[in-house]
Amino acid sequence: MPDQLVDDVIAMIKNRVASNGADVSPGLSGNEITAASELTSLGVDSLGLADILWDLEQSYGIRIELNTAEAWSNLQNVGDVVEAVRRLLAEEV
Repeated sequence: MPDQLVDDVIAMIKNRVASNGADVSPGLSGNEITAASELTSLGVDSLGLADILWDLEQSYGIRIELNTAEAWSNLQNVGDVVEAVRRLLAEEV
């Protein structure tokens, strides 16, 4: 069953990675990004992650609080980002 949120987050990450010109691991093309894809393998550093989170906030009208190093360290792969967004959207209801 397709998960639209996963697809949307992957699309945002693809766009941000492409616009930042990040170096993606040679074995990982944009079409192969999944929820299990590690953000670092996509060339996403802390600044890139901040940009992605900003895009998500704007797109979904949510506020992502990441004031501690622990919060940042919990976002290791695309699925972590999706679940963080999913939790915030559930809180909005």
